[in-house]
Amino acid sequence: MTQAGMAHTGTNPLKLARTRGSLRMRLSVWLAAQTFVVLGLVCAIIYIATNLNLTYRQDALLAQRIEVIRHLIEEHAEAPNQDIATLRHKLDDFFRGYSDIRLTIGIERGKERFGRFDNDSDPTRNIRFALPAVRPATEPVEALLELDISSDVRLRRTLAWALFAIALSGAMMVSLLGAWLVRRALAPIDKLSAEAATVSADAMGQRLNENQPDELRPLVRQFNAVLGRLEHAYVQMEGFNADVAHELRTPLATMIGETELALTRKYTQAAMQETLGSNLEELQRLSHIVTDMLFLSQAERGAQARRQWVDSVAVVATEVAQFHEAEAEYADVRILVSGDARAAIDRSLIQRAISNLVSNAIRYAPAGSDVVIKLEHVPNSALRISVQNQGTPIPADALPRLFQRFFRADTARTSDADHHGLGLAIVAAIARMHGGSVEAQSDLRATCISLRFPTT
Repeated sequence: MTQAGMAHTGTNPLKLARTRGSLRMRLSVWLAAQTFVVLGLVCAIIYIATNLNLTYRQDALLAQRIEVIRHLIEEHAEAPNQDIATLRHKLDDFFRGYSDIRLTIGIERGKERFGRFDNDSDPTRNIRFALPAVRPATEPVEALLELDISSDVRLRRTLAWALFAIALSGAMMVSLLGAWLVRRALAPIDKLSAEAATVSADAMGQRLNENQPDELRPLVRQFNAVLGRLEHAYVQMEGFNADVAHELRTPLATMIGETELALTRKYTQAAMQETLGSNLEELQRLSHIVTDMLFLSQAERGAQARRQWVDSVAVVATEVAQFHEAEAEYADVRILVSGDARAAIDRSLIQRAISNLVSNAIRYAPAGSDVVIKLEHVPNSALRISVQNQGTPIPADALPRLFQRFFRADTARTSDADHHGLGLAIVAAIARMHGGSVEAQSDLRATCISLRFPTT
């Protein structure tokens, strides 16, 4: 897909890249990364604790040596014969047994050093401190004590590399083990994918096994629900195709038969006009069916009503009643309008919906009865438009199917050219285009069909 194509579809390339790739690989990598971070933190804590312990040990060792040196100096200063050579001898004896500590002190001939290091380039820890005067009436002596910490530095370096190797090798081991565990944990997905691949149009009733892990069970249920909806839609489509073929076959057969008969016989002008008139009626019937089907197709594709505020919906209903006045008079039925409301509607669509309902009501209403168009507000700021008529009740099992295409509760009227079973389906579509719904009720007293939708 080009960049322009992705921009047109609203796809973010970065987000798309993040969502692609192997789920197993991502889980394994994240598990390894988290393991490395956790082990790294643990190793860092161990390293810091060891470093602090070594530093504490160095401080303690230096403090101990300073105390011994100070004791030797104080003992020499308090002795009766203050011989500097004796002090040097004591200091030499003290430092001769240590190769990791050295003292630099000023006595008589400037700075003197006691003790030695194996390697003068090794790192040291230094501390300067003051000592008591070697001779009376002299200034205190300043000393420098050096501690060889090369062994501690080597220990720290070795420990750091060892801890890093432990963290890295631990992360690699956990990654390999995690990849194996992730593969085993995701095995039901592979099995589920293979099972889903077997679903085809020839096996619409097939469903995925819902005996899955808890994390996959909601997905499987939703997928099965989608299959159920697809199966229902497929069945409806097959039934719809059969209904369309049936509805179109009758007028086409009639026109073909009359045309063939006209071609084989010598008709008078009047007879030919009658044949053409009959064909025109059938063509008009076909045209009405096609027009209604196109409207239903647009409604199912998500077309919305162009709503405008109408101050009186009763005026719209009255106009429809006046349009059907001649039909009602012929059937000896009276049309009444009850109630009123102000709502945002598509005037022409609402007129069409009410007209379909009124036309159906007049057909089935007994002579001398009333067809009532009732307008009323219902809870949740909705408007309900109902058309009620007396007559033979509709069977309860037929009520849920009234709004299906080409469905007729009265199968004896299938030959009515003006009614081809799409009127109530169009009413339902108009209600959906207004964000509403339809309902039907029928009992021994009356049949009431209504559409309900928000007023704003």
